[in-house]
Amino acid sequence: MKQFPAANIRNIAVVGHQESGKTMLSESLLYTAGAITRLGRVEDKNTTMDYHPEEMARGISIHSGVAHCEYNDTKINLVDTPGYEDFVGDALMGLDVVEGAIVTLRADAGVEVGTDRVWGFLRERNLPAIFVANRMDKEHANFDTCIEHLHEHFGAGVHAMQVPIGTGDSFRGIIDLVDMKAYELERDGNAVKPIDIDIPADLKARVLELRKELMEAAAESDEALMEKYLEAESLSEEDFRTGLTEGIRAAELFPVLCASPVHNMGGALILDAIVRFMPAADTGVGHTTDDKEIKCGDKGAPVAYVFKNISDPHVGDMLVARVYRGTITPGLDVHNTTRNTAERTGQLFLVNGKAREEVQQLVAGDIGALVKLRATKVLDTLADKASGTVIRPTQLPKPSINSAIAPVAKADDEKMGSGLHRLMDEDPTFEVEMNAETHQTLIAGQGELHLEILVHQLKERYGVEVTLDKPRIPYKETIRKAAQAQGRHKKQTGGRGQFGDVWLKIEPLPRGQQFEFVDAVVGGNVPGKFIPAVEKGVVATMEMGVIAGYRMVDIKATIYDGSYHTVDSSEQAFKTAGSLAFKAAVEKASPVLLEPIVNLRVKVPDEYMGDVMGDLSGRRGKIQGTENQGKFAIINAQVPMAELYKYSTHLRSMTQGRGSHTREISHYEEVPRDQTEKIIAEYKAQQEALHK
Repeated sequence: MKQFPAANIRNIAVVGHQESGKTMLSESLLYTAGAITRLGRVEDKNTTMDYHPEEMARGISIHSGVAHCEYNDTKINLVDTPGYEDFVGDALMGLDVVEGAIVTLRADAGVEVGTDRVWGFLRERNLPAIFVANRMDKEHANFDTCIEHLHEHFGAGVHAMQVPIGTGDSFRGIIDLVDMKAYELERDGNAVKPIDIDIPADLKARVLELRKELMEAAAESDEALMEKYLEAESLSEEDFRTGLTEGIRAAELFPVLCASPVHNMGGALILDAIVRFMPAADTGVGHTTDDKEIKCGDKGAPVAYVFKNISDPHVGDMLVARVYRGTITPGLDVHNTTRNTAERTGQLFLVNGKAREEVQQLVAGDIGALVKLRATKVLDTLADKASGTVIRPTQLPKPSINSAIAPVAKADDEKMGSGLHRLMDEDPTFEVEMNAETHQTLIAGQGELHLEILVHQLKERYGVEVTLDKPRIPYKETIRKAAQAQGRHKKQTGGRGQFGDVWLKIEPLPRGQQFEFVDAVVGGNVPGKFIPAVEKGVVATMEMGVIAGYRMVDIKATIYDGSYHTVDSSEQAFKTAGSLAFKAAVEKASPVLLEPIVNLRVKVPDEYMGDVMGDLSGRRGKIQGTENQGKFAIINAQVPMAELYKYSTHLRSMTQGRGSHTREISHYEEVPRDQTEKIIAEYKAQQEALHK
């Protein structure tokens, strides 16, 4: 493929609600531009972007797809993103390396939950966007209703740039409001031949009305243009196009186009709009971790940001990167400034889904794949060591659901751990943790579907079958008052015996102080050499817990007296005595269970606010306050972790998929008495079962 300067490159993310036709639209654009020779279909499991077996089996995008095409002497890089919230990380990483976006919406549904969500992402980044009323061939498709929805949700900056001719089965053409041309799209299998026709008489009035609105919006992009418009109540064709370009690239004007990708209708006009109106790659800016800007340009040492990992069975990990500065070539010594490690580039590729094409360089503004990098992962920066440039990594949401995981075959434990960490390298929204307190391996992700698919990949790619279970809550034990007790260990079984005698005082420490041990023995009643053994016995017992098997915290233990035997006393005997004394003292010290409390931040549409707050109260939650964010309410609450298993699924069900939340551990609080009794009863039942 020939080289393109950054001024002739357009980097575009395709985003939208799940199943709004993003992948099929990308397929249509690639086919129209001649990048692929056959128009695939999601239903036929043969599209360029959805090539993973799991994607083909489910008929949805799970990973972002990357592809490119050439149109009107311009290279267009497309990043087709998943619409499901469980895979939002890929959408966010894709949006951080492009200069513009296409937002798809179903022409028969208008603005949906996912449309609202991606609009928020676009506004956070101030990215220009083109809306596409997609699947115009569907029954009940209504372009005017889509426009109304868009105005209602996203404001007056949204304007039709096209008018469809017919809808549903009768969708047969498009009127371009910029060039004032009408095209009838004659179908011949996959091929569609646009034929120039006159604007239908029954649409002329509507076309003129919408064109006037579009022209006025174009005039508003520039004061001089606005003055011309007010004087003449119109703009010249040149000024009209100039104003449109400025308004769209400034992310103030958002045009709406229409298409039917499955019939390859509308793709050429969308490609034309991308080339004419969307910003070029040379306007792109990378933001560093120290708040500097890396402007796109050919000169200077290379700077590239890795935003995707494609695991290829033939070449290994292909790391897809956006080049912000300089030129990357094979065999180039670069530095991973994120991890402070040296790297040398291997082969370079351009990718079209799973297909790849080797190239000899990646220039500033372009997107391509690098292989055989030793330590580099997704979200890393490649640059020169001297500059220390690190591109600010994509801000990804914290996991909203977790689960305990274990291999079906115990022998697969190591293989499972290795596979999980490989998957975590590829997907930064996925986390793995070995919880030392509950002795479980925990995986965490963005939703049940996310975890389900990762478990499937674990089996398919690494041959490990696993089971998922509810995570154990990492309760802790502590005491509410001071107490003291004796621990006496005496055993005589012939020969040398065992003897240790300890008096211990325990008292509560402030929350978070963990543990303190004090030696207050006077007169040598317990020799100094045995004191550390007493502390070991106390610490070991605290780790195992006394009332329900959970680690004890925030306790001060003081040894103040005891006795010993010159022959029978030993470190082991005093360790046992220390443990006995501690257990006896805990029983007198009003022991309690502590549970982790989570800071929960829930975002829901206003109409669901009452229901969600009521649900949180039913989960023993305490509302800390609320905020308004447009048509959404933000509810801040503190909720016991034990009440939040699969909360993300429940919240989506309550809010018709429009609610989301983030969480983080805040602190520990006492468990209510009724809950404590239940937990202790479960622990005792488990112990009895073990000893049967």
